[in-house]
Parts: sequence; structure tokens; C-alpha cells
Amino acid sequence: MGNIKIENLLINFKTLEKFKRFREYGNQELTMMEDLENKIIENNSKSPFYGIYIGDNLIARMSLYEVSKKYDFYFEPSQDYLTLWKLEVLPDYQGKGYGKALVDFAKSFNLPIKTSPRINSHGFWEKMHFIKPHYEMERDLGENPLLWLPEGVEEKDTKQ
Repeated sequence: MGNIKIENLLINFKTLEKFKRFREYGNQELTMMEDLENKIIENNSKSPFYGIYIGDNLIARMSLYEVSKKYDFYFEPSQDYLTLWKLEVLPDYQGKGYGKALVDFAKSFNLPIKTSPRINSHGFWEKMHFIKPHYEMERDLGENPLLWLPEGVEEKDTKQ
């Protein structure tokens, strides 16, 4: 598998049109579309999405947000961390390393990562060395988050 190039996706009609091919197409994309139409955001401004193109086709993407340390209820020591979601590879391109390439890219920031995986994708996340934190009702609110811990970071002990 050659060099996979991951790029920060620009918000423009072309990108948003391509987003429609992804199953996880919802409020976030629709809001971007409205903001673009209402000129609240500029054409070609950066989005929180990163993706992989093959030719002109966007074949994989994920959304990556940095969350401030003051909202960190997961990691020890407390720190800024990334939330990764909407990771999706189009069906024809699955199983070829594109999902892993996106996750490796997210890990390259060397911040802890939290994700809330879709049903049936736990095997993938386990391979990527994500762990299930101890469930805490108030914090996790029905989410089943998975965490990735860079060197020197541990899961926060919530039993204190």
C-alpha cells in the first residue's frame, strides 16, 4: 500500500457534495452547507474533517476536534485531547488500510484520543489499540467511548 495522503478537507460545495456518499451524513454536514450558503463561512475554509482522495474521489474521512483540557474527564494527567468521529471508508475501499491511515494520522498529534465507535466496529478499534474505559454513568451518558492513550498517559481513575 503506497503512500496514503491525508488532507484537511475544505468546506466548499464540491466537498459537501462528496460527503453525501457517506452513511454518517447528518447535522454537521447540513450545518456546513447552510453556513456556506449563508456566507457565514468562507468558501474553502478549513473543516474539522480529514480525508483521503483517490483521484477526484473522496474515499475516506474522519472528523477530528481538539477538546480543551478543562473538559478532560478521561485522561491522567488532564490535558487537551482529540475527539475522533465520523470515521468512514466507502464500501469499495474498505479493508485496504485507509481507516488505519486516518487513525494513525490522528495519533500523530500525540494527544489522547476519544472515539465513540459505531456498532460492530469494535474489532477495528481494538486493532488500533483503543481501550474501553471503565463505564461511568454520569460522564458517559449512554455513549460507549473508546480511548487511545499515548505514552505516559493513563485512564483517569474515577473512583476517587
